[in-house]
Amino acid sequence: MRLETDSISYAMTGMSAGSVRSILERKGHQIWSIPPTASVFEAIALMDDRQVGALMVVSDGELVGVISERDYARKVILRGRSSSNTPVGEIMTSTVITVTPENDVGECLRMMTVHRIRHLPVLEGRRVVGVVSIGDLVNSLMSAQADIVRQLSDYIAGKYPA
Repeated sequence: MRLETDSISYAMTGMSAGSVRSILERKGHQIWSIPPTASVFEAIALMDDRQVGALMVVSDGELVGVISERDYARKVILRGRSSSNTPVGEIMTSTVITVTPENDVGECLRMMTVHRIRHLPVLEGRRVVGVVSIGDLVNSLMSAQADIVRQLSDYIAGKYPA
């Protein structure tokens, strides 16, 4: 695990892939959520409909957990439970790792690596304002790297502004 974290730190050295805020400005602030009392079947159907791998679990306007495809596979399928009869609140991940819009991409990637998660709810105060996935972060990092390559190419070709 240490090697992965060091590799991410190395990849981010000297380069800014942006902040969570910049990712949300590009992708939007859409949040798909479900109450803890809903069935796991309803949660999986909503994930399928919205083409997402996780939902925020919200009760009385506050984030109380996250349910992911991984939760479903490990806590319902492998245990022989019924998705129609199991409430989301029984299998959701209730210890949620969150970030703020000010966190940078490198910090988020490190958190995901250390905690082995794929989605980070973005909070301003106690309010969920978005969600970033590992795909969002990797795309941001790749975009930043492409910008650096383009700038270096322009510099080498003499096109770099003085």
